[in-house]
Amino acid sequence: MSEPKPPTPTPGDNYKGWLFKWTNYIKGYQRRWFVLSNGLLSYYRSQAEMGHTCRGTINLATANIAVEDSCNFVISNGGAQTYHLKANSEIERQRWITALELAKAKAVHMQAESDDSGDECPAVPPTSGQGGGCRNSEVQSTLRTLNSKVEDLTTCNDLIVKHGSALQRSLTELEAVRVGGDMGEKIRQVTERATLFRITSNAMINACRDFLSLAQSHSKRWQKALQVERDQRIRLEETLEQLAKQHNHLERAFRGATVLPSSFSNSTLGNKGGAGKGDASDEDDDNEFFDAMEDPAEFITVPADPKYHRSGSNVSGLSSETGMDDQSVNFDEQSLASNPESPQPLELEPVRQRRTRIPDKPNYYLNLWSIMKNCIGKELSKIPMPVNFNEPLSMLQRLSEDLEYFELLDKAAKCQSSLEQMCYVAAFTVSSYSTTVHRTGKPFNPLLGETFELDRLKECGYRSLCEQVSHHPPAAAHHAFSEKGWSLRQEITLASKFRGKYLSIMPLGSIQCLFEKSNNHYSWKKVTTTIHNIIVGKLWIDQSGEIDVVNHKTGDRCHLKFTPYSYFSRDVPRKVTGVVTDKEGKAHYVLSGTWDEKMEFSRVMQSSKGENGTEGKQRTVYQTLKAKEIWTKNPLPEGAENMYYFSSLALTLNEHEEGVAPTDSRRRPDQRLMEDGRWDEANAEKQRLEEKQRITRREREREAVKVASSPEEAVTEDSINDSPLKTDAVETATEANEVSEETDTEDSPPHTPVASSYGPSPPPYTTEGNEGPYGAQVKSIHQDNHQALWFEKLDDPVSGETLHVYKGGYWEAKDQAEWDLCPDIF
Repeated sequence: MSEPKPPTPTPGDNYKGWLFKWTNYIKGYQRRWFVLSNGLLSYYRSQAEMGHTCRGTINLATANIAVEDSCNFVISNGGAQTYHLKANSEIERQRWITALELAKAKAVHMQAESDDSGDECPAVPPTSGQGGGCRNSEVQSTLRTLNSKVEDLTTCNDLIVKHGSALQRSLTELEAVRVGGDMGEKIRQVTERATLFRITSNAMINACRDFLSLAQSHSKRWQKALQVERDQRIRLEETLEQLAKQHNHLERAFRGATVLPSSFSNSTLGNKGGAGKGDASDEDDDNEFFDAMEDPAEFITVPADPKYHRSGSNVSGLSSETGMDDQSVNFDEQSLASNPESPQPLELEPVRQRRTRIPDKPNYYLNLWSIMKNCIGKELSKIPMPVNFNEPLSMLQRLSEDLEYFELLDKAAKCQSSLEQMCYVAAFTVSSYSTTVHRTGKPFNPLLGETFELDRLKECGYRSLCEQVSHHPPAAAHHAFSEKGWSLRQEITLASKFRGKYLSIMPLGSIQCLFEKSNNHYSWKKVTTTIHNIIVGKLWIDQSGEIDVVNHKTGDRCHLKFTPYSYFSRDVPRKVTGVVTDKEGKAHYVLSGTWDEKMEFSRVMQSSKGENGTEGKQRTVYQTLKAKEIWTKNPLPEGAENMYYFSSLALTLNEHEEGVAPTDSRRRPDQRLMEDGRWDEANAEKQRLEEKQRITRREREREAVKVASSPEEAVTEDSINDSPLKTDAVETATEANEVSEETDTEDSPPHTPVASSYGPSPPPYTTEGNEGPYGAQVKSIHQDNHQALWFEKLDDPVSGETLHVYKGGYWEAKDQAEWDLCPDIF
């Protein structure tokens, strides 16, 4: 799959698309929607703004267009307005430059014609590629001829009406005449008038024939000329794109980026010389163009030599040099999943119509100072966190959103090669972040024992279940299985660090994906999410870090790097790069793209060591085949900006469903009230649920202390022999646990290390240093005896990790509508 090319710009056509516009040194480049129409270039923050809010417009008739480098260009109209713009690629930048130059030329011509009042000829748009004056005179001559023919038709029409009326009168008189001497005279008059009518009618028919013939002949000529102009413009556009490729390739070669072995260089030069030169240039169109990365990058990619596309006896010789199998050399000719043994999945007919809208987000004013004022003198655990910072979904539902692009795992299950399968698993890993780009709202923290099911078995072939298995530390377990032969399980715990201007959220725990057919077992961890402008400014989210997707059966590995956003970087924002290697460390695929838009992969044909970067590290140069699109983000539904920027799947997660468990997130009252826009009631209900959870936890912990086998489980530092001291120590330990638990119950005030959007993770199980009666040091042990209902904690022998694994029983309980084991948490 390759991304469809934007339409080739033609004079008079509108041209629109996304570009990055430089704003200032604080915000850097920002993504904007640009529209070129009638010689004016306008931009908007989004496509939805086109109907009401234009952020700026520049007239191309007086503007200068300058190209800075491969992706950047500048448009200025003499100092009053200057746009510094950046495209995603050089080809896209060239398309914009071509459209802008054509629009500018047309705008200048139209302005000159409007100013020139002494021009004798009417203004006719010139056709590029031929002489304007010659074409204008030809058109004017044709128009004059057609006008004369129209005048002839008008004259003939008047004569036909006149002679027709006279003929009618003669016929009337002939009927009334008596037989006699007047009969011969009347017959002669009728004959003359009938002859005049016939002559005039023939003249009318001939004039119509001449007019039609002339119009048809010139119409064909004009259509042919227009088609020729369009073909020439398309060829010119293709030539410019190829020149841009060759220019950048030569520039990169001049800088010494492509350092190849001598044998490979000689064979390449030999193939490009003599008669093979034309073939090499023709096949160069099939190679994908890559911009060289900046020095911090660990590798760069360049187009592979055209000989890798050829088949025959040379293929086996090249296979021994590159270490590739003969069967996979021509892999560029087909998609990963286009295997004859792996047919495409059948379309499943949905069994129910899911909702496509939720109530719009209310525009409630939030006064942070009033919240902070009300917090004075209160315990941290008693401070209510308003739902104004939330979105009407829980963290369990956000985990289930990872399955929005489940088709990637369906395709991965059909792959015959583990390396191909790795590409799809890596793309699925990146796709889980695409829904977070605009989602600055905080999800509801799940209550202990809360669950969420996502049953799409009849529609999409999979089922998913999440449960909040622990509250201190807060942890959620997730299990999903598909009829297509894959299962997914994960356990996520969130830790956060508040840095003043931004908040870093570090997901702890691992994600595992298993495939039944191949028994491949993959595992990976999530990257760090950073929320910027916590104190002042508009919130925005970035993902940064590295992910290693490991196949524990084969030893294959994919190393993904999420590049953090930088104000001064020329890289595309939200960039992701990755390399798929086998157990020997040999690269087979390169992945590139952005975590909020799309990912592409390309086959590695040759690798070599390139020049050193700024840090002295030697970068690897990968020669790759043409890149193919492996994943692209689904567009947001209409009006998503008013619905918390929810995706189509997210809009359905909180939809009412019959038969779900009593602990399901859909039944959570404060979350439902917030979705309905009743935020004051939601805040009150949220405080009730939090207090109910605190009371339940205290009772559970007291029961755990009572059934403890020995007092040493509550007090371990000092030996306290008398019974009253033991009792006081146990009570002190319990109270310490309550305080530490309550500070992370549900939410805390904003913009503090303890009260971040997701809350920090306190020490997991013990609280040391508490001072008991008489100065005794108490080590309080976490006495919460809560056991997950649908999950159990196990050691995974393959990955060596400990996590909660689904133990079964939920879907059977749903089929029988038996929920007696579910606690009353709402």
